[in-house]
Amino acid sequence: MAAYRADDDYDYLFKLVLIGDSGVGKSNLLSRFTKNEFSLESKSTIGVEFATRTIKVDDKIVKAQIWDTAGQERYRAITSAYYRGAVGALLVYDVTRNITFENVERWLKELRDHTDANIVIMLVGNKADLRHLRAVPTETGKSFAEKEETFFMETSALESLNVESAFTEVLSQIYHVVSRKALEVGDDPVALPKGQTINVGSKDDVSAVKKIGCCSA
Repeated sequence: MAAYRADDDYDYLFKLVLIGDSGVGKSNLLSRFTKNEFSLESKSTIGVEFATRTIKVDDKIVKAQIWDTAGQERYRAITSAYYRGAVGALLVYDVTRNITFENVERWLKELRDHTDANIVIMLVGNKADLRHLRAVPTETGKSFAEKEETFFMETSALESLNVESAFTEVLSQIYHVVSRKALEVGDDPVALPKGQTINVGSKDDVSAVKKIGCCSA
């Protein structure tokens, strides 16, 4: 029997943020990944909300603290505190609503204005199950991601399609950059203080990772 690990027993803690227009399914992506739940009732999140989930990357325990914009995106009131310390982001649009894709560029600029240049970003086209309503072709999302040097994936929180993959890919990429940086400076990554946000190195490090693996539809 595998040894039980308490919730606070982890090697790394990474803060991720979910951003994108209201109604694109950010909260359902979060609940699907952290609780394997989906709600058909579309209600805006009120107040700042975050959830956690622990996964294994290589032989390390990585805990993700994932923040949801919590309805603030309607009022353009997302503060720098929301972004502070984030080392990964999922930028979400709705494949059935072209306007949500058009706004991705503005979200990306805001994200980059408020975070470190090395943040790992995954562009997510959500609601891919609504094939008959699709307004944004897969290739359009993929091309934008390649141009902006972000990762790309299409998901369906309803059908649980690629949700796990999107989050774990971001966490794995952050981990691999961090662990390589630790080797370069001779640190033991396990000895990093628990509960502190980890800086993932220079922009060149993340670019090197991005060139290895990009896009899956």
